[in-house]
Amino acid sequence: MQIAKRSINILIKVLPILSFTIPLLILYFLDPHSFERTWRGRAFYIFFLWVAFLEVILNWEKLQTKKMNKLWSIRTIAFIIALLLPTIYVVAANYYGLNALVVNLSKKSNVPLADWMPLSMEYLILTVLFTLIILTPYGIDGLQDWGVSVLFLGIVGVINITNDLYPNGRFSPFQIIVPTTATLAASVLNLMGYQTLWIGTIDGMPTFRAWDSMGRYSNFFSIAWPCAGVESLLLYTVTILLFLNKTPISWKHKIFYFIVGAAVTYFINILRIVTIYVISINKGDVGSFHNLYGQLFSITWIISYPLIIIGSRNLWSKIKHRKTSRSDVSGYSVNYKSEV
Repeated sequence: MQIAKRSINILIKVLPILSFTIPLLILYFLDPHSFERTWRGRAFYIFFLWVAFLEVILNWEKLQTKKMNKLWSIRTIAFIIALLLPTIYVVAANYYGLNALVVNLSKKSNVPLADWMPLSMEYLILTVLFTLIILTPYGIDGLQDWGVSVLFLGIVGVINITNDLYPNGRFSPFQIIVPTTATLAASVLNLMGYQTLWIGTIDGMPTFRAWDSMGRYSNFFSIAWPCAGVESLLLYTVTILLFLNKTPISWKHKIFYFIVGAAVTYFINILRIVTIYVISINKGDVGSFHNLYGQLFSITWIISYPLIIIGSRNLWSKIKHRKTSRSDVSGYSVNYKSEV
């Protein structure tokens, strides 16, 4: 009986992640190339699953279900239905005209990038459904344990839909930092030996090109807030704040870790822009880097940084413990000799 209960408890902990397996496989079957892109793609789902799995491991002992001891309780039935909803939504959206309805309504509402609205809505709806799946067995407390993965998915949806409504850097609150970011990217290119030429601002976006000593020119690139990595800073902020909130670290250390991580995230975004220009000068595949590999720079850092904090603190704790042990041993030796 105890073995069966433990097995059910383990299953409940992993089912929220498994419930996304079938819908994501359907989406991959329909458009496998979308999983090769972060911007305007579905590669973020892979990171979402990784983060969700990591949260399950870190909170394994804390994850306790509520009122699901009976097989056919109301909460259990609701949980089963919630687990099916992501698959039902993906099937309805892609096979029964729901995506086409979203596009038509968006066009009637004069949304500039109406054709991209189904993808943006997909992220947001799956965020809501994942939240529902968590709430059913765990209640409000469960959202604290799954908070990073829920907000990670939700922010990606918000960023996408914001760009659909205000494309090409028209969303001023996000576009504020772009001129500074573009200027710093041009400065880094100059330090690397490249020349830069500013064209000015086109549709609110800073625009410049670069060339090397051999006279090979890049394209003219206009930099909007998605290209400048505002989405990376948003994802970083939410992820690190939730992580630090769960970690027993002093406020001084939390502020220090946040500032250092934000600075690195911002600098990585500058390097991403620099790399785009270098690839263009060398006639490489700018599109692939822009849509996938460039985003991997910041996402890899954002996911790795909490692990770096944990690892560095554990390492420092061990070093400190060894120093304390050695001082205790040497102190004992001195006392022993004095007694003799």
